[in-house]
Amino acid sequence: MSAPEPSAPEPHPNWATLTEDEAQPWETLSSRELFPGMRAVHEDRVRLPTGVETVYQYRRRGPRAVFILPVTEAGEAVMIRQYRYPLRATLTEIVAGGIEPGEALHAAAARELLEEVGGAAREWVPLPGFYPQPSISGVVFYPLLALGVTLGEAQPEDTETLEPLVLPLSEVYRQLEAGEIKDGPSALTLWQARGELRRRGLLE
Repeated sequence: MSAPEPSAPEPHPNWATLTEDEAQPWETLSSRELFPGMRAVHEDRVRLPTGVETVYQYRRRGPRAVFILPVTEAGEAVMIRQYRYPLRATLTEIVAGGIEPGEALHAAAARELLEEVGGAAREWVPLPGFYPQPSISGVVFYPLLALGVTLGEAQPEDTETLEPLVLPLSEVYRQLEAGEIKDGPSALTLWQARGELRRRGLLE
């Protein structure tokens, strides 16, 4: 009999605060959508508190995403090496992916863990969420720590060129401190996970 699926974690307390302010210091005078769709780009004419009017281009909404640091029962981190076309370079990252419309956050995390490294987690620990590009986008990222991860066969998407890596946590944090992990959301998630890993005796 297979092990029961772990229950969805309680949201991190700061997730509820990732919302718009009630009072808006910038006044929106007009708005138009330049490029429609999930990744729509808006162009607004706004009036600033100084009275100056200007045009601002941004993505008001975007696909929310989960970022997952998987840790095995042996206390090793599961990272990935992934080719990023805009950079024409391969980066070391944690597991991540978009949340599909109507999909629960925990379900998206479990799906991405399975797809990218063939993994399943015994326990999920939510970490503080964040805005990765607040000057140009309203996208929200939700990081989680996945513990007791078992690995199987990865099921990457056709557009993904990636290689799973299983590394000691100490080596991953050495790379982080040395500036070798250049993906911003991955680096921030690793920093956020550090306290919990130390509390559990998985990291010195």
